[in-house]
Amino acid sequence: MHILVAEDDAMNRDMIARRMRWEGFTITLAIDGLEALHLARAGMPDLILLDMGLPKQNGWDVARQLKSDEATRHIPIIALTAYALPEDRIRGLASGCDAYELKPIDFDRLMSRIRDLTAGSASLR
Repeated sequence: MHILVAEDDAMNRDMIARRMRWEGFTITLAIDGLEALHLARAGMPDLILLDMGLPKQNGWDVARQLKSDEATRHIPIIALTAYALPEDRIRGLASGCDAYELKPIDFDRLMSRIRDLTAGSASLR
């Protein structure tokens, strides 16, 4: 299974990528919103882990664009963010994110979300 990780913080990006690789996923990394859009469209990942506070284009706009595009709307998006207010969650889901997970990341919970969102699309470890 191929996951696109869009995260601008190098330490977070490395931690998430290492954990996802340990779980058996193939990982592509994006450091800003424009790169995330390009890589999602070019690579058609099975799932996207999307930071909402990305530079160049924020995660809300990235999710909205991907979900409005016929070619990419089927890709599940999990928001990974420190924006913890209820209205932030509502905004994330309204922009097209399929799930909204807070940082610091609870990896057991995140893996459960990934399994739920990709059930039947590919086998998980």
